[in-house]
Amino acid sequence: MSRGQKQAVITCLFVGLLVFVALRGSGESLWNRIGGGDGTSHSSGGPRATPLERYGFHFTESAKEAGLDFQHHAPTLDAKLAHIMPLVNPMGAAATVLDYDADGWLDVYFVTSDAGGQNALFRNKGDGTFEETAAAMGVADLNQPGTGACMGSVAADYDNDGYPDMLVYRWGRPELFHNIEGKRFERVTEGSGLPAWMNANAACWLDYNRDGRLDLFLAGYWPDNIDLWNLSTTRIMPESFEFATNGGGKVLLKNLGDGKFENVTKAVGIESTRWTLGVVSADLDANGYPDLVLANDYGVSEFFANRGGERFEEVGYASGIGVTPKSGMSASLGDPLNEGRQSVYITNITEPGNLVQGNNLWVPVGDLDEEAGRGVQRYLNQAGTLNIERGGWSWGAKFADLNNDGWLDLFQTNGYISAAAGKSYWYDYGKIAGGLKGLIGDAKFWPPIGDQSLAGFQTKCVWLNKGGDFTDVCAAVGVTETNDGRAVALADLSNRGVIDVVVASQNGKALLYRNTVAEGQDWIQFQLTGGARPEVNASGRPAQMPWSNRSAVGAEVVVVWRTADDPAPRRQQQVVTAGDAYASQSMLRLHFGLGKTAVIEEAVVTWPSGRTTVLKEPAIRTLHRLDETDSKEPTP
Repeated sequence: MSRGQKQAVITCLFVGLLVFVALRGSGESLWNRIGGGDGTSHSSGGPRATPLERYGFHFTESAKEAGLDFQHHAPTLDAKLAHIMPLVNPMGAAATVLDYDADGWLDVYFVTSDAGGQNALFRNKGDGTFEETAAAMGVADLNQPGTGACMGSVAADYDNDGYPDMLVYRWGRPELFHNIEGKRFERVTEGSGLPAWMNANAACWLDYNRDGRLDLFLAGYWPDNIDLWNLSTTRIMPESFEFATNGGGKVLLKNLGDGKFENVTKAVGIESTRWTLGVVSADLDANGYPDLVLANDYGVSEFFANRGGERFEEVGYASGIGVTPKSGMSASLGDPLNEGRQSVYITNITEPGNLVQGNNLWVPVGDLDEEAGRGVQRYLNQAGTLNIERGGWSWGAKFADLNNDGWLDLFQTNGYISAAAGKSYWYDYGKIAGGLKGLIGDAKFWPPIGDQSLAGFQTKCVWLNKGGDFTDVCAAVGVTETNDGRAVALADLSNRGVIDVVVASQNGKALLYRNTVAEGQDWIQFQLTGGARPEVNASGRPAQMPWSNRSAVGAEVVVVWRTADDPAPRRQQQVVTAGDAYASQSMLRLHFGLGKTAVIEEAVVTWPSGRTTVLKEPAIRTLHRLDETDSKEPTP
């Protein structure tokens, strides 16, 4: 090496040492200086920004402190399935938000699935804590041998008396509970018209014929004729990993108004025996009647379009939603692009190197296709474009404005089986997935799983919406738990104008993510009450059509507003649903984030009956309680 080269090397080393000393003295790593590290921003020469400052919100996991102390346990099925038990019983962790005593504070109901296990109903005390009341209310002891295993629940006021009633669905016998003025739940299953046995994994309330009485939809996973605790054969598995149609049946129960329901499934044209895990209902084709979207495991999703409350037509292929077979786990709705209409989000499986299906965000495109006289809304998958496609072995997912900036964010759980670290069942899983039809369908041919994991120990996804482009900020905003997540339920548990997140974990502790939102972010909320109730119907007030169900399930609200930093009007639509995503239900109240210094031009409520309520310049940072009886009759 020449003398000049040696001098150049010495000079570079000296300059590098000076840089190192300068950075060390500043107390900041080189990784953070170049924008890495924990993902927070740094102002030149000043303190680095906190996640609250950078993202506008931060979560604190506080289930134990709040008194939401609940542990889920999986069911133990027939011994013939012992060698693959974790593969066939990985469901049942569910969460439902409801205000069962109508005191204005949102409560939470969890189910467990083990024989003799006790479900839990946590009453919100209004001071940030909860008390457990399931036994006193009559909804705790629902896992008795011979009745099945609880898989979830949905709550709404099916008799329009002002208190939410509850359906608990099981791999087994579903149970219906009537709410007696918030003081107790009365079991009314016998004589109600519910199926005697159904291996249901999803359910929702809807008013499919717009008569003002909530109807009930249940979706099966395992075939209906199987008792998973007393098997006569092990040939019970899906016949295919992509085109299986040997799963559970579907049931639509029409509310007759006297506490009884009528099975009208075949009469309205709903025929499906796919392996359904998620269902959501809303008027997606703008004809005034709620449709149904089913997220199916081992196959394509299904879209049952409601034709005037008289029949349903399966249009999954025509709409684009039901074309590519995947592993549908969850179906939920949102308006993430602020277009004033609902997109459908369906979760699937993504495991790099093993199985990459990707989640789907079905965004409506164009107008309704009226070909052959049928209104079919077309959809285009935009999950990849918006960076919300890959979420691991994905389960429940829901949209909500977590930082009140006016754009809906997305919270998703994931993880299948977290057993022994470092041991993976993926190789064996791949062998059976690629096997012959006769092998796949028989559990005895599936390789034993032992203590192996399968897509376990996964971190959840908290996708922040930055105006139509999403970024996962999970760890930065305080979500670090790797429990095998299942259900996600959203609620403003402290009536503060922010969205908290409840997560039900399979074989794990329930989680409560308390939300802290940066100051200055505006919001508005709506609590809707339909007009179908005894005192209104007895008043003699004339009406052109039946009133909407009292829970206002199916109602739509569109808010149009502006902010000081963006004079262009924003427009967002939300819909009241009662049961969606995976094994969950969020609050019926609708929450809109608005951003800073917001001015609302108008909020328009379209009730399920077709009536409308228009609020001009409603107050922000306010929960607006609206009654359909104050609405405007539609123009004939």
